[in-house]
Amino acid sequence: MSAGLFAQNRVIYGRLTVFNTYPVKNVEVKARKAKTSVMTDSLGRFSIVCFDHDVIQVKTKPFKPVSKRVGPKTDTLVLNLYFIDSRENRKRAVGYGYMNKKDLLYAVDHLQQENNDFCNYANIYELLRGRFSGITVSNGKIYVRGSNNFVGQTQAVIFVNGVETPSIDWITPCDVESIDILKDSNAAIYGTRGGNGVVLIRTKHR
Repeated sequence: MSAGLFAQNRVIYGRLTVFNTYPVKNVEVKARKAKTSVMTDSLGRFSIVCFDHDVIQVKTKPFKPVSKRVGPKTDTLVLNLYFIDSRENRKRAVGYGYMNKKDLLYAVDHLQQENNDFCNYANIYELLRGRFSGITVSNGKIYVRGSNNFVGQTQAVIFVNGVETPSIDWITPCDVESIDILKDSNAAIYGTRGGNGVVLIRTKHR
């Protein structure tokens, strides 16, 4: 008998935003396993029937695709989309009614630091693994594949707002403004300490 017959239906309520500010309207939201889909309303809101452990997906051209797994305690989702800026995508975003032209032009000019999907990650380590290839995390330590692993201490050096820190457990993805990963020659400015890679994190609230 198909495992799908034992799946429990549930309803997830959510909202799509862009630049962590503006609602995204008229966009299709899908539940991959339940094979259901809905459109967001004028405030970017949606409600969708899905299964336990389903995956909520948004794939529409002006934005980077995003997928979010439904956890056992997930009742609501706020998904911030990443707008891929180009002349053609600006036309799409306005033409399909996803955003109005005034808000889009203002956001592109003034809110670039908000144009990310960091809030879609459950924690800072998931963000690092999801956004950067070659990153591994073990017991709160970060390792950058391809760095010149020196004997003794192989984890990367971490700087948050210019200050070296041994732990980033306290950082939430939504508070991150930017992340840079340096390795090999790009990390040479940090001397031998940078030989295992350097992680530079800037937060919005300093």
